Amino acid sequence: MPRRRHRYQLVYVGWKQNDIRDYGCLLHLDIKNGKIWIQYDGTEDGIAYELLKLGVPHEDIVLGFQPARVRSDTEFAVG
Repeated sequence: MPRRRHRYQLVYVGWKQNDIRDYGCLLHLDIKNGKIWIQYDGTEDGIAYELLKLGVPHEDIVLGFQPARVRSDTEFAVG
């Protein structure tokens, strides 16, 4: 049976003018030890605040894209 890794990405894919491929990651989330780790956030308003609106507590959200030494200065979990 395949192992579940609890990694989620939202990507965009398509074509630009002159047949140039357009591909990139908009959002990358991991679930680790019961916490949502935001590894990359390319959204305009920030997915962390959307998660808060949905009822996810601050202590269950980790800004994984920030260095560990900076996370303790945020309102979110350090890891």
